[in-house]
Amino acid sequence: MGSPLPEVVEGWAKALASSPVIAWGATAFIVDQVESVEAPEFTSGRAVFRTVTPVVMKVPRRDENGERVHRQVWRLPREPEWDVYVQSNLRRKAETLGLDSDVTLDEVRCVGAKRSFIVGGSRGGKGKKPGACVEVAVSGPPRTLAALHSWGLGQANSTGMGWIGA
Repeated sequence: MGSPLPEVVEGWAKALASSPVIAWGATAFIVDQVESVEAPEFTSGRAVFRTVTPVVMKVPRRDENGERVHRQVWRLPREPEWDVYVQSNLRRKAETLGLDSDVTLDEVRCVGAKRSFIVGGSRGGKGKKPGACVEVAVSGPPRTLAALHSWGLGQANSTGMGWIGA
């Protein structure tokens, strides 16, 4: 579990420490130990993020005139517009947290195999989400990079997509 908000992590840690078992759908997790892990400091203003779950990005579909159409399309790393939308997503996350949003996706270094996951959601988010694990180089303010490290890359982070390895 992770969050870019330390108070959320603190609350989860307290709740989990008093719970011997966590029921997650049909799976039961036995809680032996709860430990908070701090995000790296990224003092150089540069970071390499490698995800342990696939990154998913949905981008607007465009017609032959370049106009947006209602239906969106899933994009994989190195496909058209993926990098533009990931960078925009990172900046939007920083703004949401009230942090400096001057974040740049410098390079997509490694792309894993395409994987699709079926996820459920209370707001119509149920269905297959295709993505791929990635390693990317990013630059930006150290505090912002630390928060993004804890939030994840791409969309659907709350369903487990785009989690960055410690």
